[in-house]
Amino acid sequence: MERVAQPVDALDPRQFSIVLGGPLYQLLRRAHFSGDALELARRRIVAFALVTWLPLALLAIYGRVQGTAPAVPFLKDIEVHVRFLVAVPLLVAAEVLVHMRMRPVVAEFLARGLVPEASVERFREALRSAYRLRNSVAAEVAMLLFIYGVGIPVLWRHFAALDAATWYSTPTPGGLQLTPAGYWYAYVSVPVFQFLLLRWYFRIAIWIRFLWQVSRIRLALSAAHGDLNAGLGFLAASVYAFVPLLMAHGALLGGNIANRVLYVGGKLPDSYIEVLLMLAYLLVLVVAPLAVFAPQVAEAKRRGLREFGRLAQRYARDFEGKWVEGAESPLGTGDIQSLADLSASLANIRATRPLPVSRDAIVTLAVATLAPMAPLLLAVIPAQELALRLIKLLL
Repeated sequence: MERVAQPVDALDPRQFSIVLGGPLYQLLRRAHFSGDALELARRRIVAFALVTWLPLALLAIYGRVQGTAPAVPFLKDIEVHVRFLVAVPLLVAAEVLVHMRMRPVVAEFLARGLVPEASVERFREALRSAYRLRNSVAAEVAMLLFIYGVGIPVLWRHFAALDAATWYSTPTPGGLQLTPAGYWYAYVSVPVFQFLLLRWYFRIAIWIRFLWQVSRIRLALSAAHGDLNAGLGFLAASVYAFVPLLMAHGALLGGNIANRVLYVGGKLPDSYIEVLLMLAYLLVLVVAPLAVFAPQVAEAKRRGLREFGRLAQRYARDFEGKWVEGAESPLGTGDIQSLADLSASLANIRATRPLPVSRDAIVTLAVATLAPMAPLLLAVIPAQELALRLIKLLL
């Protein structure tokens, strides 16, 4: 029996999700490939593989039976396997992780009293606006039009497809001549992948817009907060939610580089700049949205230094008058501890950072992006040569 979705308060920040909506989500729910909270992720991963990868394998085998032997056979095309058997599952897994991580993060704005009572309605309007975009039919239709109007005929054919005889196409003076497997690849498999990826960029745009709208509210920040971000340190949890998305990008780039090195004469060192640019782009994509709160954090820091500085001055002067210049003993009093606590608060204010992201978080995101490329190095560099390079590097 079909489970009926339980009604929820759409304006409850504890239910906030940038992934729990949209036409594709509704379609997957009705087809029993997703639950109300993105359950059945494995079922979706298998379904996407059956649509994108399996027909290519069957059609490529059919092509080989017919006697065609391309320079890049299907089984040796690293990029296609990485795209549909690694990147797509990671894009699906990212939905679950982002959904789980975002709800408690957004709820903290109200739970911590950061949004003044007079601005709660503005905060809820930001939620409503995010939900309207997330559920937009027009947005997903526009993505499909872009994919079939630009993504396939321009981006894929001229920038992504290999300039060599492959299982999916043969280069000719008039352009790529697609095989039967190539037609499915170009007009079904690649569009499915591009749609999943574009939808992620759209969701990130929704997240950025929501943060920007909240940053226009004058929040009740305190630079003395121990999180060293004026009370916004909880936002750091949001960047970790995008780790699978970064891994998917790393795997895609690694597969593309491996194909170029193996089949079109590319050299691995030529790709170093490409890798660094991709890494910088992804870090900016995930971390930079939090910078919208930097002006308020900086203002709270200046205010805290000014106000706590005055308080510390008065307290230090009274402390000296009572205990340094006076004859009484400070033993058994809490004045010294209070002075230490006040100094600690001032130290927290001075150490307040404009972004709630630590160096460890940046390293984690960078490793997540680069890690999927490591196994692909073995596809282009013999294991013995790779070991010798590592030994030389260490010695």
